[in-house]
Amino acid sequence: MFESMVPVNRERHGHKKVRADNNFSFASHFHLAYLTMHEFARAASIYPVVFLEESQNDTFRPVALLGLEAGENLFVSAQGEWLASYIPAIIRRYPFALTKAGDDRYVVCLDEASSMINDDEGLPLFDEQGEPTQVIENVRKYLGELQQMDQMTQAFTQFLQANNLLTPLNMRVNGSSGVRNISGCYVINEERMNKFSNEKFLEVREKGFLPAIYAQLISLSQIERLASMQKEGAALNVEREPLGQVVAAAKSAKSTKNSSKNLQ
Repeated sequence: MFESMVPVNRERHGHKKVRADNNFSFASHFHLAYLTMHEFARAASIYPVVFLEESQNDTFRPVALLGLEAGENLFVSAQGEWLASYIPAIIRRYPFALTKAGDDRYVVCLDEASSMINDDEGLPLFDEQGEPTQVIENVRKYLGELQQMDQMTQAFTQFLQANNLLTPLNMRVNGSSGVRNISGCYVINEERMNKFSNEKFLEVREKGFLPAIYAQLISLSQIERLASMQKEGAALNVEREPLGQVVAAAKSAKSTKNSSKNLQ
């Protein structure tokens, strides 16, 4: 997602402006988008929500599937429009991000390669005195909120992992190129959760995890919707890899993963 990430500072960006842009062409090849647990309820009515394993950290990360092929986003039109009522936060916050600069310190960064950052159009990042404008303050507040949500999401996935509630997804769908297997990702095992003791189930409820759990389970019906969208020709007409390679492609996309990890 990010091509040239640098910290925002007045010396380098004092004359820069950011253009409000509803063109999402930059995301047209993203087959997944990382989510926070707070997004599950809205995302579940549109996207399948699954978990990817980050083996190097022994953790799991929730994502929304945007397509059935690596490099395919069924929700971005040829004109760059987003074809759904809810846009994942990681997409909406572009071209800004938070990057860790110390143990408890984060700095706001931007993608200098983005066409939204320019010298002529949009709202200035700094005023004539070189002070951050309200734009920067709003971005900092928004990214800070996302960072807090990401930390809560990490606690959620750690709970799922510790209680053996994640299980591999194996599903067959009829896409535009025939029947294919959906694999390489994980979902919540409802049967295991239903075997919890009353005390354990109460713990899940008190932690506030129940809405996210049930939203994820409900979201799986959207996989068939993706297949229908693909067959109807909503996907971009480019050569793509089978979804069986999606997880490997996701793990190799270091810039996307790292920016998501900090929920920039």
